[in-house]
Amino acid sequence: MAIIELPADPGALTPAQARAFFRGGPSVPTSGWCTGFAQANLIALPREQAFDFLLFAQRNPKPCPVLEVLEPGQFRAGILGGGTHGASDPLADVRTDAPGYRIWRDGSLVAETPDASEFWSEDMVAFLIGCSFTFEHPLLAAGVPVRHIDAGRNVPMYRTNRACRPAGEFRGELVVSMRAIPAEQVADAVRISSRFPSVHGAPVHIGEPAALGIADLAQPDFGDPPVIDDGDVPVFWACGVTPQAMVMASAPPLAITHSPGMMLITDAPDSDYQVP
Repeated sequence: MAIIELPADPGALTPAQARAFFRGGPSVPTSGWCTGFAQANLIALPREQAFDFLLFAQRNPKPCPVLEVLEPGQFRAGILGGGTHGASDPLADVRTDAPGYRIWRDGSLVAETPDASEFWSEDMVAFLIGCSFTFEHPLLAAGVPVRHIDAGRNVPMYRTNRACRPAGEFRGELVVSMRAIPAEQVADAVRISSRFPSVHGAPVHIGEPAALGIADLAQPDFGDPPVIDDGDVPVFWACGVTPQAMVMASAPPLAITHSPGMMLITDAPDSDYQVP
């Protein structure tokens, strides 16, 4: 197997450059890539289940803030260079441009792949959902450390004891991402992230993990174990992996998602999702 060398400075890449790189197959987390541009989670479902998921997202906007919904069978998104933001990227494709995908059948994970094209059909409806990686660049710009980026790791993500509001055939628990923040900078992290409501916004919990039903921070359900320094406080944000927990609980016949931490990088500046 050929070894693919990662870019020296992933943050300096344009979204189109990053998407072209991922189209070649490397499966790596996208946290810290393409400074200044929003990232997105993906879930695609057959048309028959699409309305129920749209209702699920509307009822659970913290973990499922919808950025764009594509027509059945469509795989070119406006926020991926389809003409809505900046120059068009005619090769942009939600089936190939994330570093990794998960294929689910009847609630079971049946494949992980860098290219979901073979599983796509004309009735698949793709939803692009906001991602908290978007506000990590503003955190860093304000001097708030993002420890998983510094360590070259994926963000840790945890299933919780908080149920999402059900919709139609869909149900499931909230998934959260965790960032260990120095105690004196927690207020800054809350203030900065709260200005990005379309990409999960302010934290859902600060402090004791057990309050969310998390028994051991060192054992995340998705992603990598956290890096926690002395004086850090665990801060939890709603996570776009929540739809994958929904898939596991609800068992639709087919679902295609991104692999946790491996996002679609959009052409939308992160400032598009920032409120005053």
